[in-house]
Amino acid sequence: MESPTLTGLLKQVASGFPNHRALSVSGKFDLTHARLQELVDHAASLLIAYGIAPNDTVALTFPNTVEFVVMFLAVIRCRATAAPLNAVYTAEEFEFYLSDSESKLLITPEKPIHAAQAAASKLNIPHVTANLSDAASHVTLSSAAEGSPDSVSQLVNEPSDVALFLHTSGTTSRPKGVPLTQLNLASSVQNIKSVYKLTESDSTVIVLPLFHVHGLIAGLLSSFSAGAAATLPAAGRFSASTFWSDMVTYNATWYTAVPTIHQIILDRHSSKPEPQYPKLRFIRTCSASLAPSILARLEESFGAPVLEAYAMTEASHLMCSNPLPEDGAHKPGSVGRPVGQELAILDENGSAQPEGVTGEVCIRGPNVTKGYKNNPEANKAAFLFGWFHTGDIGVLDSDGYLSLVGRIKELINRGGEKISPIEVDAVLLSHPEVAQGVAFGVPDDKYGEEINCAIIPREGSSLDEEEVMRHCKKNLASFKVPKKVFITESLPKTATGKIQRRIVAEHFLAQISTAKVPKFGA
Repeated sequence: MESPTLTGLLKQVASGFPNHRALSVSGKFDLTHARLQELVDHAASLLIAYGIAPNDTVALTFPNTVEFVVMFLAVIRCRATAAPLNAVYTAEEFEFYLSDSESKLLITPEKPIHAAQAAASKLNIPHVTANLSDAASHVTLSSAAEGSPDSVSQLVNEPSDVALFLHTSGTTSRPKGVPLTQLNLASSVQNIKSVYKLTESDSTVIVLPLFHVHGLIAGLLSSFSAGAAATLPAAGRFSASTFWSDMVTYNATWYTAVPTIHQIILDRHSSKPEPQYPKLRFIRTCSASLAPSILARLEESFGAPVLEAYAMTEASHLMCSNPLPEDGAHKPGSVGRPVGQELAILDENGSAQPEGVTGEVCIRGPNVTKGYKNNPEANKAAFLFGWFHTGDIGVLDSDGYLSLVGRIKELINRGGEKISPIEVDAVLLSHPEVAQGVAFGVPDDKYGEEINCAIIPREGSSLDEEEVMRHCKKNLASFKVPKKVFITESLPKTATGKIQRRIVAEHFLAQISTAKVPKFGA
């Protein structure tokens, strides 16, 4: 029987596939599943010797490195809670996250991350560095007593242990803390493993940061739980120039990314094609809507099905996915079918809506968080009628495939007409000279809200506002056509490469007039 804990699953894999490659750092070293388990248990013994106890929270801020992977797994092996943080946060942001998570310890690489260390110092949180010099060594901590193997072997991880603590993106308010248990994580990796049929023969290159669920759970932990392999780029982050050579060198069979990275990969393919591409089973896309035109270009360029999925932190990542071709159609513009959990479209009274009728996407299952930390108001709003409410508007078709219309709070209400910005995005991106495009709502005296958009033209293009308008008028009802087009070289994004419409709206409106900047999240 498969374990209801993530640590239990990884132990089973280490004994079932001890000599299979688990983790590589490109061009540096490889670790087998058995070796990774040894490194994790040893590092866990160091943490216990340091004084980390069950239910303590340990913050980790690293690039995508082997030290992060080992220390993350070691923290949860101690029955403590890992709180991964983005290394580019400001000192003020670190202060908020460290204090909101009630972290007892901060672990960083030996190369200083000054803002994190300053925030920890201000909050009197101890700080240690972690280093693994080579595959034959153990991780060393800058300050720890010698660990005892017995201290780890006696510890039993429980399904209810809170293993991971992350914050939501906070599209409308300050970020909310999301505790995820061993059971949540184990359920999610098993769902991901089953829908993509991941086995010990699979291999991927991690392109997304490991401080968010997409890279951490879908890329890394799901691979480990299947006995498969994951490779970290030598630079500790995604690099378009090394991506395909890593994919070829490490015999990758799939990868998962956000649309922004897929577009970078496509652009590089157009300008500097590789001498060879690996034979991929599938390409996965998640965390933001992928325009059907981009999906078609990816499939044509790399000869693999592109499977769009739907996920959020509160669900320990995966909720829905398009299936592999042998298991059903994959439908451009749809995020697929629910995986390993119940999903319903509810109206505001909690009544389930039939196919073809829009409503709020709601879920329940063993992968879903039990609630936000210290936030009764948010919990009251999110957990209603026995379901977790995602805040997304969606519709199911006759095959049970979900299509998203937009966030409840991001739908643009133009004089009573509700406009889905996702629909407008897809039209913008279908123009051959548009590299990236995003639609957003802005305050308007006449209609309450009006629609604007921002686009990045393809390199060498002379695309202007008039041509974008002409394209939109040809493909959209008149009330959905953006009234202003911003042509730009870059769009503000979150650390995970997500484009948040609120931030984009504030960015471009601030350029026109400070008086017009909408007050979001008030």
